[in-house]
Amino acid sequence: MESTLGLESRRVAGLPLVDAVLDRLGVDRLLSAAIPDRGQLPAARSLGVLLRNIALHDRQPVYTLHEWASTVEASLLGIEPGDAAALNDDRVGRALDRLFDADRAVLMTELVLRALREYEVDLDQLHNDSTTLTLTGDYRSADGSLVRGKPTLEVTYGHNKDHRPDLKQLLFVLTVSADGAVPIHYRAMDGNTADVATHIDTWDTLRVLAGRPDFLYVADCKLCSRASLAHIARHGGRFITVLPRNRREDRWFRKFVQVHEPPWEEAIRRPNPRRLSGPEDVWKVVEADLPSKEGYRIVWVWNSLMAAEDANGRQARIERAWMAIERLETRLQGKRCRLKLREKVEEAAARALKDAGAERWVRAEVSERVEPVFRQEKRGHPGPRTRYVRRTKTLFSVVARVRDDVVEADARTDGMFPLITNCRDLSLRQVLEAYKFQPKLEKRHEQLKSVQDLAPVWLKNVSRIEALLFLYFVALLVHALIEREVRRGMAREKIETLPLYPEARKCSAPSTERILDFFGPLQRHRLRKGDTLVQVFEPELGALHEQILALMGLQPSAFRLKE
Repeated sequence: MESTLGLESRRVAGLPLVDAVLDRLGVDRLLSAAIPDRGQLPAARSLGVLLRNIALHDRQPVYTLHEWASTVEASLLGIEPGDAAALNDDRVGRALDRLFDADRAVLMTELVLRALREYEVDLDQLHNDSTTLTLTGDYRSADGSLVRGKPTLEVTYGHNKDHRPDLKQLLFVLTVSADGAVPIHYRAMDGNTADVATHIDTWDTLRVLAGRPDFLYVADCKLCSRASLAHIARHGGRFITVLPRNRREDRWFRKFVQVHEPPWEEAIRRPNPRRLSGPEDVWKVVEADLPSKEGYRIVWVWNSLMAAEDANGRQARIERAWMAIERLETRLQGKRCRLKLREKVEEAAARALKDAGAERWVRAEVSERVEPVFRQEKRGHPGPRTRYVRRTKTLFSVVARVRDDVVEADARTDGMFPLITNCRDLSLRQVLEAYKFQPKLEKRHEQLKSVQDLAPVWLKNVSRIEALLFLYFVALLVHALIEREVRRGMAREKIETLPLYPEARKCSAPSTERILDFFGPLQRHRLRKGDTLVQVFEPELGALHEQILALMGLQPSAFRLKE
């Protein structure tokens, strides 16, 4: 007799962790209040499903969202069991339109303020940086024109940080707190916006968000413009940034160290972070005797690993230039060489040095010699009466000469870079440690692009892209808070590592990506006999699952079906 029993499986994965953060932030309530809708499937719920899809780094094209949602436990997505089929691309696209029309600035402010209160995020030190969002397509209509009365972004060419100058882009500016690299502000801007133009408006917004101006604002060298630094200092702000190489103060110190030995102070010494058997990672600092022309402090930093990289990189370029000149010399000595003029030979040598990036340290010396050439006066086979005409031929030769004096001078400044700050209360080591957090912000950019898979965007409408970027910011915030809670819990419980890597290898700094991957296989199963539910099989949590939940302050019941 044929059995009527059937097993229905739905993914649970790490959604309870994501939902716990979203609930504390009140994201679903904020979206519902900002986008009121009483349809079959409200726009706010559609956006909630898309947000959870991004947060689980399961990103797919919008037209496949209903397929993904049908495999996931509906209650964890905030929808009813039969609603997944309604999540077609038209419905989700219209929901993104509604989000674009809403006041996303107010939404972001309310969301961030809730995060600051709920998780007690410290705003004493904030880090800012930008990245480019590379888009594939023409985007002719994305020209900054009004859409339903609101201005839109211009998708265009600019300085592409993904090294794709052939593609159009948008600029994404992100600010995080040094307390866990928690995102607290973002701005999407036109693709050709210069970074230097973003800082004053961003700092003004952060001042309102923090409720005070005296937080420490850290950014890259694009902050170092006279207008930006003066604006921050004039309003009681504090900053640390990199002094650009084209500033006179930079050139002065690099000349100074040629004949003086600065009183370097060792600030940090630690094992090599890349190779266990490699040389130590040593950081030294010294304050320049002369301040900047605006009167700000200049703190020079030297790092042993950066010095080794600079030396190795310079030597590699010199070697490439040497080989390029050798190939040019071989070409000049060939019988079919078409470089007949000295100017052309010099141009070819200069181009070879430039392509190798070594024109500063290598020079090419071109020499010429004249050789006689004897040719028959007339055509035909040579014989005893054949007359020959003597002519001359100019031959060129080129050799590479290393400029030892320049190499030696540059070697004295290997591994050095200057920081500029108006903070008189910070020690040299504190200035360095504050700036060294900047790569944590760059990790958020990497997470946006490679973990949450922002590109390709799979949207043609720039207004919908702007709305989607807001959801990506929320997903970044959720990831940062999960990561922060787990790491703070480990510190509180004095746990140094968790066996999160494959083969139970130890992980000392768990990322949300790794945590969600570990929870990924969890499912809920329902055994049915016809239309009758026989039994529910809850996800089986292991000891490590429960340990992570405890570190986040959650109970295992978060993974059980709510009655």
